[in-house]
Amino acid sequence: MQNLRDYRNLDIDWTMTPEAAVTLYLEWGNNAWRAEHGPVTGKYDSSTYFVVYAWDENPRLMLIRRNSEGAEELLNEELPHDVGKRFLESVSHLKGVYPPNREVREWIERQFSARQ
Repeated sequence: MQNLRDYRNLDIDWTMTPEAAVTLYLEWGNNAWRAEHGPVTGKYDSSTYFVVYAWDENPRLMLIRRNSEGAEELLNEELPHDVGKRFLESVSHLKGVYPPNREVREWIERQFSARQ
């Protein structure tokens, strides 16, 4: 699958952040049982989530599936120029990997519902 719309039926964890994914899957036991995301109990626990990769001049949207054994990049595509520009402004042009902000999420959801 190469098109964002192809992933519209996946169970996306919209609350997963890059930091929470590291805590859950790379630092087992580092999160509380009462946290938003319960502890990982085995390799079959996984999350599918979006991140915005903002290390390059043009931010990229990445769809990641992660479990305790590793991460699989399902999608990696450049954000539309105007959306990417505003995203960079929202993070003060600081390089990093971020969860999607409201505008990026709304853009994703529009892509999911767009007709081909």
